[in-house]
Amino acid sequence: MKRNLNFLFVFLFVFLYLSSCGKESNSQAEADNKTEGRFKMGQIRKPAAAGQFYTDDPVVLNKQLADFFKNAKKEPIPGGIVALIAPHAGYIYSGQVAAYAFKLLEGLSFETVVVISPSHVAYFPGASIYNGGAYETPLGTIPVDTTLAGKIAEQSERVFLSDKGHGFAGMRGEHALEVELPFLQTVLGKFKLVAIVIGDQDYATCEALGQALAKALEGENALIVASSDLSHFHPYSEAVRLDSIVINHVNAFDPEGLFEDLSSGVCEACGGSPIVAAMIGAKSLGADKAKVLKYANSGDVTGDKSGVVGYMAAVMYNSQANPKKEKMKAEVKKVGVSLGLSEEDKKVLLNIARKTIECKVKGEKLSEFRVESPILKENRGAFVTIKENGQLRGCIGYIEAIKPLYLTVQEMAEAAALNDPRFPPVSSEELDKLELEISVLTPLKKIKDINEIEIGKHGIILKKGYHQGVFLPQVATEQGWDRITFLEELCYKAGIHDKNCWKDKDAEIYIYSADVFSETHQGRR
Repeated sequence: MKRNLNFLFVFLFVFLYLSSCGKESNSQAEADNKTEGRFKMGQIRKPAAAGQFYTDDPVVLNKQLADFFKNAKKEPIPGGIVALIAPHAGYIYSGQVAAYAFKLLEGLSFETVVVISPSHVAYFPGASIYNGGAYETPLGTIPVDTTLAGKIAEQSERVFLSDKGHGFAGMRGEHALEVELPFLQTVLGKFKLVAIVIGDQDYATCEALGQALAKALEGENALIVASSDLSHFHPYSEAVRLDSIVINHVNAFDPEGLFEDLSSGVCEACGGSPIVAAMIGAKSLGADKAKVLKYANSGDVTGDKSGVVGYMAAVMYNSQANPKKEKMKAEVKKVGVSLGLSEEDKKVLLNIARKTIECKVKGEKLSEFRVESPILKENRGAFVTIKENGQLRGCIGYIEAIKPLYLTVQEMAEAAALNDPRFPPVSSEELDKLELEISVLTPLKKIKDINEIEIGKHGIILKKGYHQGVFLPQVATEQGWDRITFLEELCYKAGIHDKNCWKDKDAEIYIYSADVFSETHQGRR
C-alpha cells in the first residue's frame, strides 16, 4: 500500500505557505518542544473562524443552528453511536449537511467528544492534541479533558500534546475543527473536548491515532467526530462521481480501501486522514456498521455547478450496543408518582396547554379557562414539555408552587412554545406535529444521603453558589442513567465543569417527584 497520501487542501495559498514556511527554524522548534507534552491550563483557544465560516453573533448563531436541526431528518440508528463524520465549510454551504450527523445526538449524553480535523494552515508530522485548557466559541467555553488527552498521547510517538495546528503564534486559526463545536454545544450542552489536528497525510499517522483512540477511549463515555469535506472545484457531475467513491467506502466501513483510493487520486477528501483514523478507532471500539446520512455539494446551495465542493454526513455505530439500556427503558411503565389527578383532570390540563399554544402561536385571543376541579386550583409547580417527531422542542416550568395548577400550566405552555432560549418560537406549521407532556411536581425535599434518590421516581435540583441545575424524573429513565450518572450530568447542566461537584460541601441537593402524563397516553394520537 502506498503510505504517502496526496490529499486535497482547500485553499491554494496553503500550498504556497507549505513551500515557503513548512520548515521551522531551530529556535522555533526548540521553543515548541519545550511546551509539547505539558498542559497549559490557562491557555484558551479563542474563536478564529467565527465571523468568517459562521456568524460570531451568539443569538443569530443559535437561531441558525436551530433551523439546521429543524430541517434535518433524524435517521434511526439501531445501536450505539461511536463516531460521526461532518463537513467543515462555511455554514451557509455545509451547515445543513452537518446537522444530519449531529442530530443523531439529540437526547444522548457524552462526557467527552474527540474532534479530529486536518490542518489547512501548517504542516507537521503526526497528530497534535491541543494542550491548552479550553476551546472557545461564541456559544461559550468548552473545557479540555486533560486526563483523556494525556492518555491518548501516551499511546504513540506520532500523537503528541501541542498547540501546533490549532492556530497560535500569529498563524491563521484552523477552521476545520472549530466549526464543528457550536453544533456539539447546541445538541449536547455540557461536555469536555479533546481537540486533535492531523498535520500530515500519512497512513502510519492515521493508524497510530486510530489505535491510540481505541486504547484510551475503551470504557469511556466518549464520541469521535471526524471533520472533512470531499472533492473540491470540479464540475457538478464529476464531483458527484468522485464523492460517490468516498461514500461507498464509508458505507462499506472500509478505511484501508478509502485510504488507497485517496492516495492514488481515485477520489478526494480534504479531511481524509481524520476519516480514516476515526474509522480505525471506531472499529476497534466495537463499531460494526457505518452509514452515510446525507450528501450534497455547494452547487445544491448556490446553483452554480461549474466548480463545487462536496459535503457528507455519516455515522459509525455498534449494532449490538445498549441492549441492557433498551430493556430497562421497556420495563419502565410509569415515571414519577400519582398525585390524585383524575383522568379528566389530566385531559383538562392538556387541553389548556394545547389551546394556549395554538392561540399564542396564531396570534388569536385566548379565552379565560374555567375549571371546576379543586385540585386544579391548588398551588402546584409544573413543567410543560413540547416534543416534535419525538424530539425535544421546548420545556419550561415552575419548580415552586406559586400559582394555581391550571394557571401554571397555561403560562408554562406559552413559555415552552415561544420563550425557550434553546429553540426558535413554534410556528403555526408545526402545531399539528407537536406532542405535549405535563409534569405536575411535588414539594422539594433537601437531602444529604444520595441513596434517597430513586431512579424513575425522583427529579433532582442541584444548587451550588450561583449555579443551579434541574432534571425532571423522566430524564434519567429516558437516558438509561444510574444514580451517579444522574448527579454527574446535573453538574454539567448547572454549568459546572466538574462532574463530581455534587460531592462538595456547599452543594445542595433537592429531590421531588412528579405526576407525568402526555397527549399520547391520554389517547389524543
